[in-house]
Amino acid sequence: MDLQLKDKVIIVTGGARGIGKGIAVLLAKEGAIPVIISRTEAENLKTVNEIAAAGGKAFHFVAELSNPDACRQAVENVIAEFGRIDGLVNNAGENDGVGLQNGGYEKFMASLHKNLVHYYLIAHHALPELIRSQGSILNITSKVADTGQGGTSAYAAANGGRNALTREWAVELLPHNIRVNALVVAECYTPLYERWLSTLENPEEKLASIVENIPLGKRMTTVEEIANTAGFLLSPLSSHTTGQIVYVDGGYVHLDRSI
Repeated sequence: MDLQLKDKVIIVTGGARGIGKGIAVLLAKEGAIPVIISRTEAENLKTVNEIAAAGGKAFHFVAELSNPDACRQAVENVIAEFGRIDGLVNNAGENDGVGLQNGGYEKFMASLHKNLVHYYLIAHHALPELIRSQGSILNITSKVADTGQGGTSAYAAANGGRNALTREWAVELLPHNIRVNALVVAECYTPLYERWLSTLENPEEKLASIVENIPLGKRMTTVEEIANTAGFLLSPLSSHTTGQIVYVDGGYVHLDRSI
């Protein structure tokens, strides 16, 4: 299917690995130019080179997105390089385990900057170009905003904020014909997910118990499945879809896990 994204310049934060990388690869296959904004140059270059080797186009800028000035500079760099922004995927962040008991003010606020504040800042700085292009914004969020998890207050709050901003921006940007949607991830196997499992006493048993509770197919969601939906939501093919919080999770959040 042609998603009509050819030559569209789309920022993907955290696009060097995991879900962000999957989205960047999908966008490049569709002829778009994903611009990865992430903090690790080596990982950025690896993904850009992989996309180029497959015949696609990609670009990158290094930025520590927990730094507000770096968010502004990254967007300015994209505009200077391409003269336009056609889409934004807010994706960067991680479940850092800042809980009610294992936390405190400084850790909590740092986690919000890492997982939520830059969603706002990148969108804020990119907005003039998105208005010109009548582009689209996609916020990647997590099930923890709905389900809770325990021991991760800051990440849960950040994802609740991501969902709320999705609906708020969808309303605010209606006059500009900018669509804003969120894509909720539950159990998707990524390098971060693998790293989390490795911290547990019995990672294989834990993974098996999680998979057993995923209603559709008793399997993890793939990065490619997330990316395919992301591409559609960013594309003109979803031209009347805005303010939606879309779950690509095999029914994990909303279906009875006992089935």
